[in-house]
Amino acid sequence: MTSTRVIGIDPGLRITGYGIVDCENKKTTYITSGVIKTTSEKLSYPERLKIIFDEVSEIVSKHQPNQMCIEKTFVNMNANSSLALGQARGVAMAAGIQHQLQIYEYTALQIKKSVVGNGHAEKIQVQSMVQKLLNLPEVLGPDSSDALACVLCHNQVMQINQDNSPINFKGGRIL
Repeated sequence: MTSTRVIGIDPGLRITGYGIVDCENKKTTYITSGVIKTTSEKLSYPERLKIIFDEVSEIVSKHQPNQMCIEKTFVNMNANSSLALGQARGVAMAAGIQHQLQIYEYTALQIKKSVVGNGHAEKIQVQSMVQKLLNLPEVLGPDSSDALACVLCHNQVMQINQDNSPINFKGGRIL
């Protein structure tokens, strides 16, 4: 596996986390991370989506990743929240597609299982493991950490699947 720059996205309508890591075999090098905030009450729904699209596009243009990995939408009891999350996720993916990135998707269960060893890990456990695995000087916020955890999960899957054959998951485990 040659060096690949990957952007991870933790989608959200109000706060979208991102993290960029260079991955070469088992070696990972942290590049940057942050959040895209659309928390102003003055912003309309379409304006929030446009900000996410534009900022993801700008980050991709600046850092030139080859691949994008993104957390799959969790469907909960509140259909409106799930729909909003799905739309934020969709515009982030569209920004990646516009820049011709390969897109990979992982569930929160898969990401947590890969990074922490427990698919039902708490946010702080994910944050702590991301800090340790990427040798960061401090624990990052939950949105950036989740995006970086997605990249770490993706790198682990790519290590297992170096021939690019289809990968099947069941219960957060690679079959």
